[in-house]
Amino acid sequence: MKFLRRNTAEQTATVDSDEHGGEATRENANDSTQAKGRPTPKRRESESKRRGPVPPPPRTQREAFKRMRRNKPERRKAAAERRERMMAGDDRYLMPRDRGPVRAHVRDIVDSRRHLMGLFMPLVLVIFLATLVQIQMVVQIATVFCLALLITMIFEGTMLGRIVTKQVRAKFPDAKDKGISMGWYAFTRAMQLRKLRVPRPRVTPKDINEVR
Repeated sequence: MKFLRRNTAEQTATVDSDEHGGEATRENANDSTQAKGRPTPKRRESESKRRGPVPPPPRTQREAFKRMRRNKPERRKAAAERRERMMAGDDRYLMPRDRGPVRAHVRDIVDSRRHLMGLFMPLVLVIFLATLVQIQMVVQIATVFCLALLITMIFEGTMLGRIVTKQVRAKFPDAKDKGISMGWYAFTRAMQLRKLRVPRPRVTPKDINEVR
């Protein structure tokens, strides 16, 4: 009878352990199923959790000034990076008027040529200096020179607009840009000094045959 009782107790313990083990296995399976059924967290959410909570807004002007001063190097670095990408011609950082392959091709046409219109800014400086000089002969010579240069610039700008429109229509027949718009865009870029053009020129006058 003792042996029978011992066997009965052992069987009861075994049954209980099996039941508990089965329940634990089912719970683990349910947990794994629930975990798999959850939507995958987005990258922004995971990054925000790793970075921590968003700091509260500044309560005083002094605190805001301290935060701005603390973040000044980061803002300078970001601005320099945006500036460099804009100068490189990245469409994401360019102004709306400079975006697109059509405008990029117009810039290449302008940058592959030498223009008298690039003397526009020095011309403004000459006119300003001529107004400061009290010598009548110098003023008259500067006035005649500036007038002749302005007429030349207008003629050159008109010819440049026609060349740009013709080449753009040949390369981009489906382009919706108007000829006047492209001509004016080319004219304003040609008036700027080469070092001051934004974005930075990709071609030189030596590459004029490749741009056509």
